[in-house]
Amino acid sequence: MIDALRTWSASNDGKTLLPTGIKARNLNPIFTGLSTLTLGWWGYLVDGAKARFPSINTKSERLAAGKGPIGSRAIVPASYWREFQKPNKALHHLSLPGNDLLGLAAVTRRGRTADGQEYTCYSLVMQPAADHISGIHDRMPLLIPAGFAEEWLTSMAPAGQLIDAARGASQPLATEIIGTGQGAAAEPLF
Repeated sequence: MIDALRTWSASNDGKTLLPTGIKARNLNPIFTGLSTLTLGWWGYLVDGAKARFPSINTKSERLAAGKGPIGSRAIVPASYWREFQKPNKALHHLSLPGNDLLGLAAVTRRGRTADGQEYTCYSLVMQPAADHISGIHDRMPLLIPAGFAEEWLTSMAPAGQLIDAARGASQPLATEIIGTGQGAAAEPLF
């Protein structure tokens, strides 16, 4: 899998994961199964167009309120993410020490562009930020550790139960996240 990620990174000119736009069809690697890597469109497509609602992120609390199991899910590999600190919009780089690989929880659905091309679209699942980084941003991705990946991808548990379990599994990683200011050099994605 790491080789597949490196191949993607090289073919993407070493650029980071970015929301996919109608003109810039940068597709990002996502795991839809433990050994299934595919390319996904970050944000939802609805009726052949970019969703008219914010769709690159989904609040974990909203998912947890669902009555049945959460639909299709994925894990987005990344070694860091960035957030703007309010109110001055200072950019921060958030990662594990050493930029170790992270698994970001995502929910997926099929979508198509106006020209009829179909994609797996995804939205990152966001949770309240860990206390020590909440001064940078009030939200952070729901981090999926390797030992919880299969459950995240396959569980048929009710939504609230799965989100609670994912938050619990995420906690040890979340407490290790460090944030550095805009001047920090970004490391390669993989």
